[in-house]
Amino acid sequence: MMKKIFTTLLLMVGACSLTQAQVTKGQTEFGLGIGYGASYVTEGGSGQTSKSIGVLNVAASLDHYFSDRWSLKAKVVYDKKGWGNGFITDLSTGKTVTGVQYNYDYITVPVMANWHFGKTRNWYLNFGPYVGFLLSAEAKDFNLDVKPYSATTDAGLAVGIGVKIPLSEKLKFFVEYDGQSGFVNVIKSAANSSQMGRGSFNVGLNF
Repeated sequence: MMKKIFTTLLLMVGACSLTQAQVTKGQTEFGLGIGYGASYVTEGGSGQTSKSIGVLNVAASLDHYFSDRWSLKAKVVYDKKGWGNGFITDLSTGKTVTGVQYNYDYITVPVMANWHFGKTRNWYLNFGPYVGFLLSAEAKDFNLDVKPYSATTDAGLAVGIGVKIPLSEKLKFFVEYDGQSGFVNVIKSAANSSQMGRGSFNVGLNF
């Protein structure tokens, strides 16, 4: 699946060189997109990364231009995250079960500086902070709600790179890769801190 998405990105990059796009100061673009990628946690003490799991996201965005090169981009993202090969310990018996997958759902709000480059400014690179609000958290296959043991918010740094392909004067198709690196300990009572991370290929429309 990821190879197919990457191949599509390369094809879109080639097509982009044949198109023109004009952006002006004060212009605002709205966007809708969907993405697929991988999510994981990183242990703060050791730096070890968990097994990743495939995740989806759906996003709406607003991008306001201050010049043909710089804009401020904000998103509202329904973000599925989590990790694999985790564990659960039964506090009453002390028994530990390994190989557990954790699924987390967030509403994530990144606010990023967006730098547009290339001859026609169709390429863009963005970076900035994000905050995520936890909707649900569960241990898969156990139907166990772990939201009470999880941090209610996540926060960190979001970065992304992408390309827009004009389809008409007011409609553009985009392909991008974006990543999130969290700073917050996901499990409140964990002895070692674990920060959420996620990378995703996204496609959508700007108008």
